[in-house]
Amino acid sequence: MEEDKIAAVEITISKMLRIGVVLSATVIIIGLIMFLITGKSGYCGNTYPTTVGEIFSGLLQFKSYGIIMTGLLLLIVTPIFRVGVSIIVFMKEKDYMYVKITATVFIILILSFAMGKVG
Repeated sequence: MEEDKIAAVEITISKMLRIGVVLSATVIIIGLIMFLITGKSGYCGNTYPTTVGEIFSGLLQFKSYGIIMTGLLLLIVTPIFRVGVSIIVFMKEKDYMYVKITATVFIILILSFAMGKVG
């Protein structure tokens, strides 16, 4: 019975990772195709989006580089989402030791991104 629970957790986590990678690859390919067809990034000169807000703005305006950057952001967020899903799965399993460990990892990931943004 315990092996079935572990297998179910592993399957859930692997599905989340697969979905994230496929989604980000699809978005990147769409942006790359747009760039190859138009030959333009959608931005003037050597300016490119440097914040999440600018990237999403470029996505909404169908700028090829903004779309590519959105795909890259999705790829970066996928493992973080996986850790969040793991916390939920472990809570449902009532495995509180792993909830604490995974929550600690989640906090460290969020803090590292926040510190990288500041620094």
